[in-house]
Amino acid sequence: MAFFPFFIDISGRNILIVGGGKVALRKAEKLLHFGADITAVSPAFCGGFPSLGNVSLYCREFRDSDIDGAFAVIAATDDRTLNAHIYRICTERNILVNTVDDPENCGFYFPALVQSGNVTCGISTGGASPIFARYIKEKAAGALDGKTLAAGEILARYRPVIKRRFDTEEQRKSAAERLLERCTDGRELPADEEIDELLESL
Repeated sequence: MAFFPFFIDISGRNILIVGGGKVALRKAEKLLHFGADITAVSPAFCGGFPSLGNVSLYCREFRDSDIDGAFAVIAATDDRTLNAHIYRICTERNILVNTVDDPENCGFYFPALVQSGNVTCGISTGGASPIFARYIKEKAAGALDGKTLAAGEILARYRPVIKRRFDTEEQRKSAAERLLERCTDGRELPADEEIDELLESL
């Protein structure tokens, strides 16, 4: 199967996690970082759950009706039969579902995430080799040093300037590429005056 890497705004979205162990906790922590509203259902929860903010905990067995109103569901129990059942009922209702450690029963995967500044990279092997995804994650994280991120901030700041100054998409692309080249040529990052001169010369 081919999975397309969407970046989706989940702030305020209802996400159900079925399971209360450490794997479920890690999923909750990742999702909370992006502003999701989380409901977790499990007969028992590991110690980290009560300290999480914006998580509604229900200490009981899963019910099919728990998926009502969910934007996405994470099946993270140690019962593969239950996880497969959750996958099936979510799929029938077109609800996004991730089944932990069961790539065949997943409608989406959790990527290995690299975050720094306004840069977010999601790396996935389609569930085939999580350890290789982590290896690529470490490589990507190493590339996002302070100077590279500062260059990205300059490009973001000058994007609206470039859009105003240049009429066509081709001109804007060329200007952005020239600015990127200058910001990553190994010299000190350019000051605003130099950037203005560069753009004026195009």
